[in-house]
Amino acid sequence: KMREFNKVTLEIIETTGIMRFNDPNAMNAVSDEMLDGLWSCLNEVEDPKSNIKCLVITGEGRGFCAGANLSGGSDRSNTGRQDAGHRLETSYHPILRRIKNLKIPIITSVNGPAAGVGMSLALMGDMILAGKSAFFLQAFRRIGLVPDGGSTWLLPRLVGMARAKELAILGERLTAEEALEWGLINRLYEDDELHNETLKLAKELSHGPMSLGLIRKAFWDSFDNSYEEQINLERELQFAAGQSGDFKEGVAAFLEKRDANFTGK
Repeated sequence: KMREFNKVTLEIIETTGIMRFNDPNAMNAVSDEMLDGLWSCLNEVEDPKSNIKCLVITGEGRGFCAGANLSGGSDRSNTGRQDAGHRLETSYHPILRRIKNLKIPIITSVNGPAAGVGMSLALMGDMILAGKSAFFLQAFRRIGLVPDGGSTWLLPRLVGMARAKELAILGERLTAEEALEWGLINRLYEDDELHNETLKLAKELSHGPMSLGLIRKAFWDSFDNSYEEQINLERELQFAAGQSGDFKEGVAAFLEKRDANFTGK
């Protein structure tokens, strides 16, 4: 079934949700309307009635997401000065936090250009898949802005500081092939195979144990934790996982030498 929101669609196939940026004429650049649509769409994704166990984020048409839509003009602060950061705080950050804190695995399927904040969103996938025509671009320096959407935090951790600075300071395109070489993404496919391969992986993850959500949390939190804090977190999360029906089923399946039938609970 397909749900339509403001410049965003949500397709549900069994227990996989496919969230698409849906403004193909603007290469899916993020507008205020799309931010509104993303919020509503995430409500649906998190609603237990939707029964979504894995979320795919991708773009409609030829682009993944071309960054922020610049035709909307920029905000002013209460002193009347221009404040290009205001919309980040009020509109983007709540959405980024929700994506980071989702309790289900996320696949980003990068079907075309991922530029600016679109690149930041692409890098939030637990598994990042790309088609060969996709490219990644830290476009900000080209218009005299600073990388945002969490990219100055994510990039050094994904590819190291030297490469992160190079992407941001030079603002050059990184092809999907180079992104794979750099360890920025997980898988590279021919453009016409990307969708099917994405769905295949999503199906596998959507039949995974509830612990996949805990694994996401463990890795996200690891960047801010000391070693001691992290092993304490592992202990906490292991307690939660060990209480799940999926753990009981996993052990039973292992002992009976069969595939586990996880329910995500």
